[in-house]
Amino acid sequence: MIRRCLPLVLLFAAPAIADTPRIVGAEASRKSDSWAVAVTILHPDTGWDHYANGWEVLAPDGTRLGYRELLHPHVEEQPFTRSLSGVVIPDDADHVLIRPRCTLDGWSGGMTRLELAR
Repeated sequence: MIRRCLPLVLLFAAPAIADTPRIVGAEASRKSDSWAVAVTILHPDTGWDHYANGWEVLAPDGTRLGYRELLHPHVEEQPFTRSLSGVVIPDDADHVLIRPRCTLDGWSGGMTRLELAR
């Protein structure tokens, strides 16, 4: 019974999975003792009930280094890019991880690795 229902469960779960925000571009630039990180997100924002509402920068070990809150939907602006400055990245890190979130689905399961040019 479970094996027969699994395809149906996956079929109905697919739209929810497809609506999570995706990072389609990211770059980091050094600014003295900190970094500025620009992230481009693609998400099918529908309005105030479902929109990409933030992203975080994580060290390779998962420590949060910064968070960029997005305060409104971007229904007519897809994909869109927003920046976060003042991110202090440990000197021994050769990359950071970027993880987006949305109001309906929460944190995305996927992270984007961003290599740092030192």
